[in-house]
Amino acid sequence: MTADLTLDLSCVHLARDVRAVLDASPRVIVPRSRAELYELALGPDGGPTFAVEYDVDGAPYREADVARCRNGLAVNYPEDYMRRRDPDCMRIADGLPTDKPRYRDVYGEKFDPVRAETLAWLATQELVVVPFRAGGPAVGYPSLAICPANAAFFALTLVDLQGWVTFDELGPFDPRSILYVAPPFRHTRFGGRQVVVHDRSERLHEVWAYNLYPGPSAKKGVFSVLLDIGEQEGWLTAHASSVRVTTPYENETVIMHEGASGGGKSEMCQEIRREDDGRILVGTNLVRDEPYHLTLGETSALAPVTDDMTLCHPSVQVGDGRLTVSDAEAGWFVRVDNLTSYGEDAALERAIIEPEQPLVFLSIDGVPGATALPWEHTLDSTGRRCPNPRVVIPRSSVKNVVAEPQQVDVRTFGVRMPLCTRDAPTYGIMGVMHVVPPALAWIWRLIAPRGDKNPSIGESADVTAALAHGGMVAEGVGSYWPFSTGTKVAAANLLLRQLVTYDRTRYVLTPNQHIGAYQVGFSAEWLTREYLARRGGGRIRREQLAPARCSLFGYRPTEMKLDGQQIRPTLLQPEYQSHVGPEAYDAGAAVLQGFFASELQQFLTDDLDPLGRQIIELCLAGAPVEAYEELTPLHL
Repeated sequence: MTADLTLDLSCVHLARDVRAVLDASPRVIVPRSRAELYELALGPDGGPTFAVEYDVDGAPYREADVARCRNGLAVNYPEDYMRRRDPDCMRIADGLPTDKPRYRDVYGEKFDPVRAETLAWLATQELVVVPFRAGGPAVGYPSLAICPANAAFFALTLVDLQGWVTFDELGPFDPRSILYVAPPFRHTRFGGRQVVVHDRSERLHEVWAYNLYPGPSAKKGVFSVLLDIGEQEGWLTAHASSVRVTTPYENETVIMHEGASGGGKSEMCQEIRREDDGRILVGTNLVRDEPYHLTLGETSALAPVTDDMTLCHPSVQVGDGRLTVSDAEAGWFVRVDNLTSYGEDAALERAIIEPEQPLVFLSIDGVPGATALPWEHTLDSTGRRCPNPRVVIPRSSVKNVVAEPQQVDVRTFGVRMPLCTRDAPTYGIMGVMHVVPPALAWIWRLIAPRGDKNPSIGESADVTAALAHGGMVAEGVGSYWPFSTGTKVAAANLLLRQLVTYDRTRYVLTPNQHIGAYQVGFSAEWLTREYLARRGGGRIRREQLAPARCSLFGYRPTEMKLDGQQIRPTLLQPEYQSHVGPEAYDAGAAVLQGFFASELQQFLTDDLDPLGRQIIELCLAGAPVEAYEELTPLHL
């Protein structure tokens, strides 16, 4: 397994100091197949268990445990903290424009000495070197990962997410990105914290991962690379899922769903949940404890297109006014915290329990030699289930997955809404669905509000407190802002350009969790998906829309029918719910307006696109929806 450097790595054009690391390493392993890399992840003895340890100040420190299960590798971290991505782990080492924390500002020194120290440490280690395409096999950018051999599970996770590729297939190349993994520096340099350092140039984006949880580096670090490249080249990788919906009448509509964490991206590709008797629970009035059901004989067929990182690359665009998207990943980093017992998602469970190839499990309580089960989550030190169990699933194992790029008909945006009643008014006043012009669609994506006890993990105390008590926080531009290394205004301009360019797209807002006094979960999103698909590409006639009472919501449908059944008008207009009323609605609208106004001020700089400034000024003035539509026409 020792690499033939002449055959493999000589074709990669590397900086002199990086090449020196490979030359000095006691062993450089270039796996010839995924199966070979899988075996490396179990250590030199091949399992059944393997402890990933490093010398830290003269003593061994165990970072992870790997167990060979019948259906894959179960990787577990002794520390609760390492089982989720730290939202404050990104540091920028270069001098290019950024709004993220710079390394020198946080640590009081340049990154160069630590970079040199990291390379020196890697030169003493047996290494696994794997190539990958950042952005997936089709249009991805040739890249490289350099990882300690005893952390081969990390390299396996990376190539499962980005797709297996060999040096022979790539041929000679200049890496567009390089990922370096150096776990012990978490302790020797960063006080036990996860840190991922980004060092960018016009030709190379280096990602220095000082931890072994792949979330902030092998997953979101690659996302950062794509956002950086896209900012330079003028395109986006959206934080979105997308699905092709085929109605019982064989009409096809492609819907792309965006939103902050908890906004329903995963749910957009899920079937509508039904009761045991086949009915659909639309919602429950929590004041009266009264459920409201619909009956749909047959729902549309779903074919997932993308799961999380949605590539909007120029090479796949066809120029007809609709955005074309493809998946930026070859595997999906699936969070299975919502699976707590057998039978909750048969298709997903089958893909995990009887996989085509052994998988990688993170924070799943896998027993060597037994089958790792997705509902057996590792327990944190508190005795509670880890909130972030993950499984990396190949796209090919996803039921009905679509391989080819797809043109988007409708872009939906999901927002978590809290309970709103007359006695306790909140901003939970969005109706089942709202149609908005591109200008308002842009405003919602600039802020990407998160609310109603958002389920994300690893948040700061102030964010957790705000969400727990009915408040909102902004996830930022496109909801991909947490992974961007650039500036907010540059990202805002690029997003606005995209929305204006693809002018044959329909934009829709949809709530989840609550509509006024009703608890709805994700039923509004699922019913909106069904309704739009049955209208053929989401077409709605002008006379079927009326301005919403809150102008930030754009337009509301005057009625909404599915299989001849009309959705209750009070779910389209929550102000008319008996337990809400206009006064509580207006109080919630004022909360939204104030939050938007406070968050949008930061974008009013000289670098902002003039059209963007006009749109923001309309929002600050509380303008009606018609004013937004005059700037960016509504496609119906």
